[in-house]
Amino acid sequence: MQSDCIRDRPASCKIAPGMSIKLEKEAEKLLIESIKRFFAETLEEEVGDLRASLVLDFCMKEIGPSIYNQAVADAQAILQERVADLDGSCFEPEHAYWDKK
Repeated sequence: MQSDCIRDRPASCKIAPGMSIKLEKEAEKLLIESIKRFFAETLEEEVGDLRASLVLDFCMKEIGPSIYNQAVADAQAILQERVADLDGSCFEPEHAYWDKK
């Protein structure tokens, strides 16, 4: 069964086979440490690297695509707005040589 996110995506959006969000190793390491700290300070539960890594993996697979897709949509909206403004900000009248004399 497909999720609503997949079913409702724009027709122009193609999903690359096996595409997943990838993190740099250093970013992954920092996030694992942050998850461990969150559990310790917020939930008063100590978790090790393995459990924190599993939480990160879950978040990346389950929550990450929604955040990624929204970020892409936001970027598209900004770019479309700027492209729409090109006529107003980058227009030069044609055949205006004689109008200046």
